Amino acid sequence: MSIEREHWITSGDLTLYAKAEGNPGNTPLVLVHGYPDNHTVWDKVTEQLKQDYLVVRYDVRGAGRSDKPSTISAYRMKWLARDLKAVVDAIIPGQPFHLVAHDWGAIQSWETVTTGALDGRIRSYTAISGPCLDHVGYWIRDQITAFRSGGTGKVLRQLASSWYVMMFQVPMLPESLWRAGLDRLWPDYLRKHEEITEAQFSPMQKADGQYGVNLYRANFLSKLLRPEPRKASCPVQVIIPTRDAYVGRQLTEQLSQWTGKLTLQELDTTHWAPVTEPEAVARSVREFVSAHHQC
Repeated sequence: MSIEREHWITSGDLTLYAKAEGNPGNTPLVLVHGYPDNHTVWDKVTEQLKQDYLVVRYDVRGAGRSDKPSTISAYRMKWLARDLKAVVDAIIPGQPFHLVAHDWGAIQSWETVTTGALDGRIRSYTAISGPCLDHVGYWIRDQITAFRSGGTGKVLRQLASSWYVMMFQVPMLPESLWRAGLDRLWPDYLRKHEEITEAQFSPMQKADGQYGVNLYRANFLSKLLRPEPRKASCPVQVIIPTRDAYVGRQLTEQLSQWTGKLTLQELDTTHWAPVTEPEAVARSVREFVSAHHQC
């Protein structure tokens, strides 16, 4: 029996929008999107997986049809982790599941995977183009003064790729760009630079861009400057788009010390792998989930 249901879920004082598709009796997969996207970035991957799994995805706070807090502090990791717990507790209460996340969805999901809030329920974690900020903080500390081994150059290259992170810290600047019409230009950018040939304008894009920058403001600098030890409590797979313009492969170099079972999977595509290579992403997820179904 295949279903497609919409859910409105309470998390603290916010309401989150979520969807569940597939057979409720099948293994649940939870998909978390990044910035400046909403749950629809997973449309193609969901089509590939919903025949064999119960696929749950939701709009994170500040995106899509979910509530959009106006304060920066409302976007801190602890609240994002609480949102994920609220979603799974409402839709698949008590059930174990496999977690798959992209971009900021992956960054925030590391918080749950490494803090034990859902320990025992997350059977595996697949992250695409979204490192743990604490891990990055430690990597920068280790590499920034490693002139002879090339570590300094790696850090500088990654900082250059992540130039937008600092721009997002400037009050009102990114919001002004989205309000001035960046949402209209965004599909053209995705077509030209990210190989998303079918990119189309979305009426939600302006709000997704405006509010989502608070994810960066609430978390990035504090995490990088004051990282905490974060060890994953489940098997981890990292899918690495080899032509990712924002997140470099070097950020996985020390990841094995923070994970038990680690699988690295390269994919010849750009940053938005769930859109450009949905079949390959779905295949990697399916194989990893099958290998760790009883973990």
